[in-house]
Amino acid sequence: MSRIITCEQVSNGHPDKIADQIADAIVTECLKNDEKSRVAIECLVKDNCIVIAGELTSQYKPEFEKTVDNVLNKIGADKLDYRGAVNIFPLVSQQSGDIAIGVDTGGAGDQGMMYGYATNETPELLPIPYVLSTEFLTSLRDLKDERLKADAKAQVSFDYETGKITTFLCSVQHVAECEPKDFREDIENLMRRVAKARGFNDDFRTLVNPTGRFVTGGSFADCGVTGRKLACDTYGGVGKLGGGALSGKDPSKVDRSGAYMARRIAKDCVLNGYCSNCEVQIAYAIGVAEPVSVNIETFGGVNVNKTEIENYIRDSYDLTPRGIIKTFGLLGIDYNEISSYGHFMNQVMPWERLER
Repeated sequence: MSRIITCEQVSNGHPDKIADQIADAIVTECLKNDEKSRVAIECLVKDNCIVIAGELTSQYKPEFEKTVDNVLNKIGADKLDYRGAVNIFPLVSQQSGDIAIGVDTGGAGDQGMMYGYATNETPELLPIPYVLSTEFLTSLRDLKDERLKADAKAQVSFDYETGKITTFLCSVQHVAECEPKDFREDIENLMRRVAKARGFNDDFRTLVNPTGRFVTGGSFADCGVTGRKLACDTYGGVGKLGGGALSGKDPSKVDRSGAYMARRIAKDCVLNGYCSNCEVQIAYAIGVAEPVSVNIETFGGVNVNKTEIENYIRDSYDLTPRGIIKTFGLLGIDYNEISSYGHFMNQVMPWERLER
């Protein structure tokens, strides 16, 4: 009997990812110039209009226009169809002083639960179909094919019973002068190269722009909003999702820092041989430094007593926001490097490196 799991990834030119990248660029700039910055920024992108909204308390005043230009140019303004002026509408106020009372003394910047997940399926300790769909899209980006534009999605279906890819899907925006048939073979060949490089079959079903033409894309075809692609940011939908977005927030917000620590713990549990699959939940209360709960799920594949794992976590990690920030150096991270193609795919990030 088949057990087929499907994971999705989207490109850096997807409108939701444009919003994430702008929000994280603002976070990075603020922390670079003022480590005490409190940032909770979200973006909405539609056509050539960008709304930047949220709360910001910092000695640094971001240049929103410059930041937006940098993000769009990095993705490729022409590939995004932004040939004219971009209209920016900032709706930003300071963080509430009521929140600051608890955060400035080391408490969590919000309540909520964060999940971390790891599996021994791949060297990255991430699900196979998630890694394949992400690697495909980064390879597609690096092709620099003039027929293709920046907005793209990929989806991989993997049968865990047979160990085979069953379906590989890509929808990619293209110039009006060509049809999907003009580049379909190139896309299919790239799918097969990505699969074979990981040691998997290449006789899967391929779907390339199954609806036909995809000329109008990006924010001109869809509205983009920060935090709407959480499965793409994390584990492709295999691990559970917490309640909040990762992008657009300084690390005093445990939506971000707590998720990174939960991932680190799950990864360490698998690397230490405690289990082959691990899911970690950490929950916080606003203004309180220590988590209100930590829970481990090993899906029946535990190799040691669960109490031993719980003792290991308690003795090995500082789970306070300040502790997490210090452990990973989160005030000095370039969040532009992880705001697209997954927060856990970049193995140079401190929560992903094998050594802590």
